[in-house]
Amino acid sequence: MNAKSPIYDIAVIGAGIAGASVAAELSREQSVVLLDMEAMPGYHTTGRSAAVFAAVYGPAPIRALTRASEDFFLNPPEGFATEPLFHPRPILMIARPDQQASLAQTIMEVGGQTPVERLDEASLRQHNPLVKEGYANGAMLDVSGQDIDVAALHQGYLRQMQSHGGQLLCNHAVVALTRNEQCWDITTQVGTLQARVIVNAAGAWAERIGQLANAEPVGLVPKRRTAALIDAPEGLPSDVLSRLPITIDIDEAFYLKPDAGRMLMSPADETPFEPCDVQPDELDIALCADRIQRAFDLRVQRIASKWAGLRSFVADKCPVVGYSQTAPDFFWLAGQGGFGIQSAPALSRLAGSAVLGRPIPDDIAAQGLVMDEVHVSRLGLGESQ
Repeated sequence: MNAKSPIYDIAVIGAGIAGASVAAELSREQSVVLLDMEAMPGYHTTGRSAAVFAAVYGPAPIRALTRASEDFFLNPPEGFATEPLFHPRPILMIARPDQQASLAQTIMEVGGQTPVERLDEASLRQHNPLVKEGYANGAMLDVSGQDIDVAALHQGYLRQMQSHGGQLLCNHAVVALTRNEQCWDITTQVGTLQARVIVNAAGAWAERIGQLANAEPVGLVPKRRTAALIDAPEGLPSDVLSRLPITIDIDEAFYLKPDAGRMLMSPADETPFEPCDVQPDELDIALCADRIQRAFDLRVQRIASKWAGLRSFVADKCPVVGYSQTAPDFFWLAGQGGFGIQSAPALSRLAGSAVLGRPIPDDIAAQGLVMDEVHVSRLGLGESQ
């Protein structure tokens, strides 16, 4: 990169699923460079996701974006992936007797858009016989749930961007942003490049990138989520194990799902954390094991592997999308929390349209999404120029 380097139309900062997908979308019409601070894109949250497509999961705008993403997962563009992006995984949200109000509220909120079924104890144990007798007396079942092949989705977007002429630059941590009359000077640890528009898709680091651009703060808080793989119960046939639903506490105190012959467990923790290469906490692992053993007929005798990732939220847990009100040509695409994988196809098209000054795509609007629900201006932290 030197004085003769081109001025890109758009620089996307962050090559996780948000950055890769919006870069692929924008590169159809614009010259795009995708910057990542790591040697491998998606190293942090995207690469540590246990992603499940759950249209019943998250606040209303996320559910709308998820529903609008389903067709892409089922029918990706030709050559996007060599294997299906979806693999069936029913979603079972279980409730103890003291959680029946939460169960009823959840069914009321999601039942209008996603077909779900309320189950009694006998029925829920037919779907997951590992649930302890007497532990949960009700559940919500969503048979439309799917496991998502995260690596295939992420790599598909990266290939798509590069096939359109977009450039991926890894090991390019952004250290300074300066606005001149024509464009942004983007200084990385390698050198400086220029772009007319910056899309801030930096995940847990998005608030820091915003500060470099003198953009308004959005109140983004990275939160640690811990997971571990444990052995499946002895004697459980592999075909039975593979068909088990992901089973989630209705108040999201834990979840358990099959994973490559083992079981993946998480305490569904959301511990505020500074952006970093986050590692699992032993107390969270122990807490998770205790919750899982209370709810299921299995013993956690050995942790096969464990990890943690950062999911970043603003106060209302909805994404932050739109041009900054204080920094010119600086676009926010942040705050996807734990919903970034399942909503990526629709959110990237929504963001791509907004970057180019176009309205919400019709199919996304048809799901009930209103731009004000996700636009950065809803946070009331900037001033219009």
